[in-house]
Amino acid sequence: MNTQPNLSPQFYLTAPAKCPYLDALMERKVFTHLVGPKAPEINDLLTQGGFRRSQNIAYRPACESCKACVSVRILAGEFKPTRSMRRVLAANDDISVRILEAEPTNEQFALFRRYIDSRHQQGGMAEMNALDFSMMVEDTHVNTRLIEYRIRQEGDGVAERHEGQLVGVALTDMMSDGSSMVYSFFEPDMEKRSFGAYMILDHIRRAQEQGLPHVYLGYWVKGSRKMEYKTRYLPQEHLLNEGWTRYEGETT
Repeated sequence: MNTQPNLSPQFYLTAPAKCPYLDALMERKVFTHLVGPKAPEINDLLTQGGFRRSQNIAYRPACESCKACVSVRILAGEFKPTRSMRRVLAANDDISVRILEAEPTNEQFALFRRYIDSRHQQGGMAEMNALDFSMMVEDTHVNTRLIEYRIRQEGDGVAERHEGQLVGVALTDMMSDGSSMVYSFFEPDMEKRSFGAYMILDHIRRAQEQGLPHVYLGYWVKGSRKMEYKTRYLPQEHLLNEGWTRYEGETT
């Protein structure tokens, strides 16, 4: 008799719920649990197949009448920043970056709350407390890291001390073919820095340095203004019925 545990993921379907992106539509998701020793490998395969991770759950849309959610990944090796992106990089030349284990801090949570209270008061994360935040970060069985962005203090140079003001954090899965940006947040009072864009550009740079081909950005929803930024980082690929398809921008 075979006594080996079943390590193959089991998939489930959610009940219909209001779509957070497109008014008057309902959404359903297919999901599975990411647990056990095979979780990093399964997460890689599922992310490459259009899934996203939230804690120890991998999910993707499974709506019967709508295909608006499109998985996006940047082709890091071919990416070249636009003039406006180069300005963003220059504006953040004083930022130091440190990659940490997925262990939350009070400082990170305080920044997270400022970001949510300023940008997403009506969103699904509006009521998250410190325990919820800790679970979002720690509840992972894959290769997850926290990337901290700080303003270097005068005299720090390229500083190992890393003691300046915390202005951004990215929760990122490290994968065999690149990285997947699970969630990021930043200081909302520093709009001129375009810090959300800077963190994406930093992930692209790191993928290039490591010789890895992709940065996964999650879902782009055409017609949703808050998702428009994802198609600015070209070239990229979109996961369509025929597989990953190169996207160079809208044609007119």
